[in-house]
Amino acid sequence: MMPIETARAVMIRIFILFLLSGTLYAQVTSERLLHPEREPQNWLSYSGSYSSQRYSTLDQITRDNAKNLELKWVFQSRSLEKFEATPLVVDGVMYLTQPPNDVVALDAKTGRAFWIYEYKPAADARLCCGQVNRGLGILGDTLFMGTIDAHLLAIDAKTGKPIWNVEVGSAKAGYAITHAPLVVKNTVIVGVAGGEYGIRGFVAAYDAATGKEKWKFYTIPGPGETGHDTWEGDSWQHGGAPVWITGSYDPDLNLTYWGVGNPGPDWNGDDREGDNLYSDSVIALDADTGKLKWHFQFTPHDEYDFDAVQIPVLVDTEWEGVPRKLMMWANRNGFFYVLDRVNGKFLWGSPFVKVTWATGLDKNGRPIPAPNTKPTREGVKVYPGNQGATNWFSPSYSPRTKLFYIPTWADYFSVYTKTSTPFQEGRFYLGGLPRSAIPMMVRGAVKTWTEEDGYGSFIAIDPRTGEKKWEFKMNDVTDSGLLTTASDVLFGGGREGHFYALDARDGKVLWKASLGGMVDSGAITFKAGETQYVSVAAGQSLFTFALRN
Repeated sequence: MMPIETARAVMIRIFILFLLSGTLYAQVTSERLLHPEREPQNWLSYSGSYSSQRYSTLDQITRDNAKNLELKWVFQSRSLEKFEATPLVVDGVMYLTQPPNDVVALDAKTGRAFWIYEYKPAADARLCCGQVNRGLGILGDTLFMGTIDAHLLAIDAKTGKPIWNVEVGSAKAGYAITHAPLVVKNTVIVGVAGGEYGIRGFVAAYDAATGKEKWKFYTIPGPGETGHDTWEGDSWQHGGAPVWITGSYDPDLNLTYWGVGNPGPDWNGDDREGDNLYSDSVIALDADTGKLKWHFQFTPHDEYDFDAVQIPVLVDTEWEGVPRKLMMWANRNGFFYVLDRVNGKFLWGSPFVKVTWATGLDKNGRPIPAPNTKPTREGVKVYPGNQGATNWFSPSYSPRTKLFYIPTWADYFSVYTKTSTPFQEGRFYLGGLPRSAIPMMVRGAVKTWTEEDGYGSFIAIDPRTGEKKWEFKMNDVTDSGLLTTASDVLFGGGREGHFYALDARDGKVLWKASLGGMVDSGAITFKAGETQYVSVAAGQSLFTFALRN
């Protein structure tokens, strides 16, 4: 990693950079966030746009020339934690988080570091799955970052100096923030992780200028609130329902959509009888007030840890001959859903992998439980396994191909067991531990398995019918997000360390590179000068590619 410069040198270099690129520094206004299609050279939010389609209109890299991609620069993180971050790119400057909670400003052309802001989380932070951070939000000249000890920070994008710091939840009790904040108007919205510690989940909004809390919505209803009766006794007080992946936003409806995680304890629902709202649901909240407008629950009374924290993908298109505002969702539970995002009405759903815990969905989208598939003390074999058919890694939707692309753990199972786990603040509250042929990498496990145990793949489905158009199988599973472009190129990676460019129409390999580490992030594409770049984090480094000169 290159040496960090003085503040004076940083400002001089940034000024020169913008002069050379023919632009002047411009603040990231709310208007710019509303219309990222006007500046495809940038990547202004975690999913590239409020619709979260992870689709770029850049087309310099094509199906014909993708074979000429070559490495241009590498940023090496100083951390050995999982590198799950998606960068932002704003007018030639890349903003990146290196785990757990450092922020780095880089020259997007060369990878040279302008500044690094270092944050030291509290030593008593409780974490389920690694010291991860997935990215930043930006508004004006200010970056926003959530921390693993449940703080929300505002940082000057020009200098890397902190502006304000607010505590969102108690780190000692298991609250954490692992996702990129969502910036809407003058508001920064975040949710809290910690479902494995028996927290009471929530989504909260903060004033971007001051850090003052504007509203909070608890994902477990309290006494007197709608849905409270779906939790037996006092189980609501420590029922989990965390929110740990960035949501989406529809400015026309002024609704922000968030996926909610599992109820607690994860694998034993004996003491929390009921549907356990709003766990395993998508919630639609008024962006100004936080009031719930509608919800849809994918897995009522979940005992498989099927967090519904996948990215809500918003698509405006015809449905059965009528223009509709749709939400498309590939769920961890193995089903793909299409909802009306105006009112949450279920329109259609079908499995996209092998599913044995349910026999199908009823007319309202509620799963029909299969017999003898609930966790037992002896163990029961269920598809999909504990990591789900897909997980937090981002899908992509291409308005050109009209296909929905899913990073998938296909046809694998877990043996689900349950135990009795008393709640104790700050300690794991699990209620069991599933066994899988595919190891949970958070423990650093290593195992060789066959395709019969399950495999990783990218699949393209027609969201109108659920028909699988193509599948690209890998030797290992994948934790990679996906990206599509206007030239019908799809980018994604896998745990074996390969990064691919595929033909988005048929899944054929156009190019691949071996990065030497697992791809645990979603790629982005941007332009600096006249050149289109593609960046992705893998192992402990961020790799940036462009076409050979």
